[in-house]
Amino acid sequence: MSWDGYIENIIGRMKNHCDRVCIIGLKDGGHWTSINHPNAMHLTSSESQHIATAMRKADFTTFHTGMGYVEGKSYTFLRSIDDKIVLARKKDSGAITIQKTKTAVIIAHTKEGGQQGLVNVGVGEIADYLESTGM
Repeated sequence: MSWDGYIENIIGRMKNHCDRVCIIGLKDGGHWTSINHPNAMHLTSSESQHIATAMRKADFTTFHTGMGYVEGKSYTFLRSIDDKIVLARKKDSGAITIQKTKTAVIIAHTKEGGQQGLVNVGVGEIADYLESTGM
């Protein structure tokens, strides 16, 4: 499966809740999924590097004053879980779920009105699978 297959997997199971996904490298924030996929998140290199650095270091202090930008929008940090999951929200714009694995970061957008908890489950299942393969 290409990396874009993971976008399709998460959205296919969470289509009423999740509308965009991307996977980036934990080391450098480089895009693993294609930005040309119709359901890809479009992070700038600055956004993806910022997220990768925070997740790699498990240092979310820069998120506490505002998540920073995801696709040009400023999201509000809600909480981190076990230094590997970050949840954020923006009023009237949905929510963001971020989860790291050994080498990757999965980022998914919950559309406004969708249930972020269900998206968290979908992202978690892909993260668990990637970890089981050493990624």
